[in-house]
Amino acid sequence: MKVSTVLAIIGGIITILGIVFHFQGQSVIGPESSFMYSNPDWITYGLQIMIVGVIITVSGAILRATKRN
Repeated sequence: MKVSTVLAIIGGIITILGIVFHFQGQSVIGPESSFMYSNPDWITYGLQIMIVGVIITVSGAILRATKRN
């Protein structure tokens, strides 16, 4: 498996986890017994994690595009 594909997959997973954490912080999803549920800190943590995931995904896509040319 190519490095660019691995980066894209890992970045996608990290992005999805960031979205889930963000929504748990907003009390949209997740069990009410979770320490992340309705916790404003996890709203920002989720956004930060999501941004890192998007950066990793875009890096994988750019690496794939540059290898083809």
